[in-house]
Amino acid sequence: MSLKMTPQEIEQALESSPGWKFENNAITKKFNFLQYMDGIKFVEAVALEAEAQNHHPDLFVSYAEVNATLSTHSEGGVTQKDLDLAHAMDRIAVDYNARI
Repeated sequence: MSLKMTPQEIEQALESSPGWKFENNAITKKFNFLQYMDGIKFVEAVALEAEAQNHHPDLFVSYAEVNATLSTHSEGGVTQKDLDLAHAMDRIAVDYNARI
């Protein structure tokens, strides 16, 4: 179980995570890709990682852009699980030519 973090803890944790923002009780990021299929392949890889972590993000695909929203619904906000998945998503994005 991961406990809900305070806004200050979240902001501090995001200092080392470029592009991630804390808003509406979640962390969000836009990933931009060169081509549509790069974004789709990224989503597929993220889905596999999310399933392995048993923590599933909200993902929205709009051509070559993928918007991610992470929040631990059972805790009512952002937890370490969200930050761990965010870091994994950043690593995965590099493999699919994300423009960060």
